[in-house]
Amino acid sequence: AVLLAIAAYVIVVLADNGQLDAEKWSPFTVGGTWTTWLLPGLWGTLKAAFVSIILAMVLGALLGIGRMSDHRWVRIICGFIVEVFRAIPVLILMFFAYFLFAKYAVVPSSQLSFAAVVFGLTLYNGSVIAEILRAGIQAVPRGQSEAAQSIGLRKSQMMRMILLPQAVTAMLPALISQMVIALKDSALGYAFGYIEVVRSGIVSASYWGNYLPSLVVVALIMIAINFALTSFAGYLEGRLRRGRRRTQAPDPEEADLEAMENVPGLNRP
Repeated sequence: AVLLAIAAYVIVVLADNGQLDAEKWSPFTVGGTWTTWLLPGLWGTLKAAFVSIILAMVLGALLGIGRMSDHRWVRIICGFIVEVFRAIPVLILMFFAYFLFAKYAVVPSSQLSFAAVVFGLTLYNGSVIAEILRAGIQAVPRGQSEAAQSIGLRKSQMMRMILLPQAVTAMLPALISQMVIALKDSALGYAFGYIEVVRSGIVSASYWGNYLPSLVVVALIMIAINFALTSFAGYLEGRLRRGRRRTQAPDPEEADLEAMENVPGLNRP
C-alpha cells in the first residue's frame, strides 16, 4: 500500500509538470530516434559487454586456477593480480587505459574508447570471476579430488574432467550476476565519449527535450536485457542440474531395494 501511494504521488507530480504529455513520448514512435541514437548505443553496450565478458572469463579461469596451483610463486602472482584489480574502481581502470592507449597509440583512435571500456571491464570482472571460480571448485566435495587422484589422474586432468564440470552449476548464478554487472558498467564509458545506450539516450533527450522519458526508455531497455540474461541463466542452470542427475550412478541400496520389489512372488509387507 505504501509503494502504491508513493507511485501514485510520483505519477501525479510528473503529470503536473508535463512529463507525461504525449509530445514527450512521441519521439520514440519515430524510427529516426531509434536508428540514429538508441540502436547504435545499444549495439555499443552489447559489443563492449560481450567482448569484455568473454575475455574476463578467460582471465578469471587462468587466475582462479593459478591461485590453486601447487607452485607458490604462481599463487602469489595470481593472488596479487586479483587483489589489486578487485580493489581499483572500474572507472579508474578505464581512464588509465584510455590515456595509456592514446599516449602510445596502442589502438586506432576510432577504437580508443571501446578498448578502454573493454580493458577496464575485463580486468575488474576477470578478478572477481577468479574468486568465484576458486570458491566453486573448493565447494566440490574433497572426495571427488581424492577419487581422481586414486585412479592416477594428473591435476590438470582432474581440474578439467572432474572439478570444473561439477563447479560450473554452483558458479553459474554468481557468474551471470557478474555478467549483468559488466553490462551495466559499460555505461561508464560515457565519461570519455564511448557511444553506449545511456549516452545515446541522453543525446536523444537533448535533441528532443525529453530527458525523463528518454531515461525511462533506456532503463526499460537495460531491464529487458538483464531479465533475458537472468532467465537464460536459470534455464541453463536447470538443464545442467538435470543432466548431472541423469549421469550420476544410482545408489546401490536403492538399486537392491528396487530389484527385490521386482522379484515375482516376493512377500511384501
